[in-house]
Amino acid sequence: MTKRNIIIGLLALVSAASAIFLAVSVRSDNRVDLYVIAGQSNAQGFAGNADRYPQDPGGVDRTILFFYESPGVGASDNRWIPLGPQKGLFPKGYFGPEVGFARALKSHGGNPAIFKFTLYSTSLAVQWKGPGEGGLYDEMCRKLSGAIRNLEQKGKRVKLSGLIWIQGESDAETDQMSALYHHELSSLIHDFRSRFGAPGLPVVLGVDEQHPWVRQRNAVLLAQKKLDAAEEAIIFSSMIGLEKSDTSHLTPAGLVKHGERIFQCYEEIEKGLR
Repeated sequence: MTKRNIIIGLLALVSAASAIFLAVSVRSDNRVDLYVIAGQSNAQGFAGNADRYPQDPGGVDRTILFFYESPGVGASDNRWIPLGPQKGLFPKGYFGPEVGFARALKSHGGNPAIFKFTLYSTSLAVQWKGPGEGGLYDEMCRKLSGAIRNLEQKGKRVKLSGLIWIQGESDAETDQMSALYHHELSSLIHDFRSRFGAPGLPVVLGVDEQHPWVRQRNAVLLAQKKLDAAEEAIIFSSMIGLEKSDTSHLTPAGLVKHGERIFQCYEEIEKGLR
């Protein structure tokens, strides 16, 4: 074999190796892990004034896909955008725990996409309702199905990786609603997993343990902790010790920390530490 042929052969091998590397890279880039964040005010970020949006000097947020809707407040207009403040509530918009959560996922090597559907002052009993009852839950599922199709049409391989449910204070307003909460939340989780073909999907729950209504009627808190105790793939995330702006709502700094706590809880499920 001549020296020229050897060089040509080596170049061909390098070219083939590069093609394989690029193909693997494309496949890797096309895979997204989809996380759903849903609930009421502390999932939304009711006190999360975007004037205090956490700095992002490395530009990480630009690499995280984000789809959000808060009925009557603002939305990403049925499209995926980079992670950032949402429209409404404050002049510069607002944000919630998704920032701390998504950045933690990214820093641990994940490729997250965040779907957020939230609305302050909403209960499971009245606004969210159960599967097929025409409430916010059904509306969220319709939006999520469309958002997933949108990603798939762009060539993304979507894996539904987690449900983050931060809600319950409004259900603690009355004895009747709080008594029904365990059944309603359990049914929602079961339906969500079934509807989106994700049995055993990790679920992180949360409610403000120190909210006046929750302290008065602890059935909501006990319901979330009961679900945590019953299944390794469901975990409760505490808000105790996080900075609050009033009796109900986390400050911007508190929301970032809460998102990081949610990630730590999710990681416990993923690593089988429970």
